[in-house]
Amino acid sequence: MKKLLTAGLCLLAFAAQGFADDIELAKKSTLTKILERKELRIGLDPGYQPFEMTNKKGKVVGFDVDLAKELAKSMGVKLTIVNTDFDGIIPALMTDKFDIILSGMTITQKRNLQINFADPYIVVGQTIILNKRLADKVTSYKDLNNPKYTVASRIGTTGEMATKRLISKAKYKSFDKEADGAMDVINGQSDAFIYDLPFGEVFMAQQGDGKAIFLNKPFTYEPLGIGIRKGDPDFLNFLNNFLRQIKADGRYERIYNKWIRSNKWLKNM
Repeated sequence: MKKLLTAGLCLLAFAAQGFADDIELAKKSTLTKILERKELRIGLDPGYQPFEMTNKKGKVVGFDVDLAKELAKSMGVKLTIVNTDFDGIIPALMTDKFDIILSGMTITQKRNLQINFADPYIVVGQTIILNKRLADKVTSYKDLNNPKYTVASRIGTTGEMATKRLISKAKYKSFDKEADGAMDVINGQSDAFIYDLPFGEVFMAQQGDGKAIFLNKPFTYEPLGIGIRKGDPDFLNFLNNFLRQIKADGRYERIYNKWIRSNKWLKNM
């Protein structure tokens, strides 16, 4: 009987210690800090239409911005946008310059080694903006895998990764901004620009119609996710439940229809 009592007390002690550890972990959560600060800080690079971009009034708007507004509203806090170059956005998150990355970031294994991601909020893939002189010569990314072609993308993105992995024989040209790379194709300096489907749709509607060819069938699978620092299960749990809720109650669909299915917002850019 004494042995059973001792074993029971040990189990209770372990459970109490585990509970105390959980409480300490919760206190350190970014979620707790956001609620105490009454402010959600998001890091983004406003150069990726239609996810984050600057309108004629100088205001940052887009799919991710509206998603962030709903997230801040669900917490009852104000939203602060921290403009950050994409190639330095993960180090900035890790040094607490902001609370989350919400900047059209594709979930990759390499990035996942550095930070954690909530469940994907949208899935996109790489497409091709093609110089119109190649209309009868190039019908897929495989045709571009030739040293005679120059293929461009944005530095530090999955477009660059896909190009180097799947179109490795072509000459590669990198750009700091998507629009510059796409315009390089129209100007005849590059043969193709590889980038996410939503950007291609928007660029062709704005500047590419009749000037380039859009091969709009994605040749990669790329889920976009909200990035957070590692070691924060409470915040991750909250974000995943938030995403499930807005997808079920119609808020996500309204954001999707506004920025992806419609191009009415183009007149304000």
